[in-house]
Amino acid sequence: MAKAKKIKEEQLKLVTAQQSKLSELLRNLGVLDSQKMNIHTSIKELSAEIDSTKKELEEEYGSVNINLEDGSYTDIEKEDAE
Repeated sequence: MAKAKKIKEEQLKLVTAQQSKLSELLRNLGVLDSQKMNIHTSIKELSAEIDSTKKELEEEYGSVNINLEDGSYTDIEKEDAE
């Protein structure tokens, strides 16, 4: 039976370290993709909440621009279609 051929120990350590790093990066990428999906879902949910709040405010105050610093608002003037 022929003796198995092997690469040098240094080369094996290098290749093993590179493969470990690649596996770690791929795992991290998977985690980031999962977090990204969760953030997209949160944005979608918050956007729906914002739309609901806008509708409530519009029912109470009409079409207005709200100053987010002090809560004051001004009416939005609608342009007449000619």
